[in-house]
Amino acid sequence: MMRIRISHIIGLFIGLTIVGIAFFFLDTMAFPILIGAAIIITSLPFVVSMVNNNRIANEKEEMFLEFARNLVESVKTGTPVSKSIVNVRNKEYGVLSKHIEKLSNQITLGIPLSAALMIFAKDVDNRTITRAITLIGQAEKAGGDIGEILESVAGAVNTADRLKKERKAAISTLVIQGYIIFIVFIAIIIVMQFKILPMLTGIADVGQLGELGGGVSGEAINASEIASAFLYLLLIQGFFTGLTIGQLSEGDFKAGIKHSFVLMLLAFVTSTVTSLLFSGVV
Repeated sequence: MMRIRISHIIGLFIGLTIVGIAFFFLDTMAFPILIGAAIIITSLPFVVSMVNNNRIANEKEEMFLEFARNLVESVKTGTPVSKSIVNVRNKEYGVLSKHIEKLSNQITLGIPLSAALMIFAKDVDNRTITRAITLIGQAEKAGGDIGEILESVAGAVNTADRLKKERKAAISTLVIQGYIIFIVFIAIIIVMQFKILPMLTGIADVGQLGELGGGVSGEAINASEIASAFLYLLLIQGFFTGLTIGQLSEGDFKAGIKHSFVLMLLAFVTSTVTSLLFSGVV
C-alpha cells in the first residue's frame, strides 16, 4: 500500500488551489486549462511514488533471487540454512540488504528460523518473495532436503522473472502502437476542433443570419465549451489507454498509471498549445 507523503499533500493542496482559481474563469477557455493543470499537478507525486515502488519491487525480486542462489551454494556444502543466512549477510543485495541483515541478527539472537523468515517476508512486503519464504519455512519445519527446496524456489523465482521480461519485450510493439494510435486520436480531435467544427458553426451562423437578420452572440461561448469538452475527452481517453497499455505489457492495471500520466500530459500540453495558437484566447 502506498504511504501518503508530504509531496502528495503538497501536490493535492496546489491542485485544489488551482481548481479554486479556475472557477473565477468558468466561462472562458482558461477554465479547462486550469482544471487540466490541477489534475496533472495533483497526480504527479502519486505517479512518481508508484513508479518508484514498482522499481523497488522489481529490484527486491532480483536481489532475492541472488540471495536464494547464494543460500543454495552454501547449503549444498552441508552448512545449515540458518548458518548459511548468517554467512551471506555481508554480500550486497541492494534494497534487501537491510532486511537480510535483520534476518541474520534475529537468527544469531536465537529466534527460530521460521519466525524470523515470516518477519522477513512481512518487512519485505512482496507477494513473490512472501510465497517463496513461506515455502522455505514449511520445508525447514518438515525436515526435507532444504538445499533442494531452495534450489526449486530460486528456479521458480527466476522463471517468473524471465517470463515477465519476455512478456514485456514481446508486447513492446503493442505499447508503441498504443502511443501512436493515441497521438493520431489527438490529431483527429484537433482537426475537428479547429477546422471542421468552425466550418459547421459558420454554416449555422449563416442560416441564423438569414432567419433573424442579425448576428449570433453565443459563438465564443460555444467555442469555449467545445474546447473544454475535447480536453476532457482527451484526458479521459489518455487515462484509460494508459491503463490498457499497462495491463497488456505487464499484466497489471496499476503498472499502466505511468502510461496514463504520460498520455494525459501529452494530451493536455498539445490541446493547450493548439488552443493558444489557433484561438489566441486564454
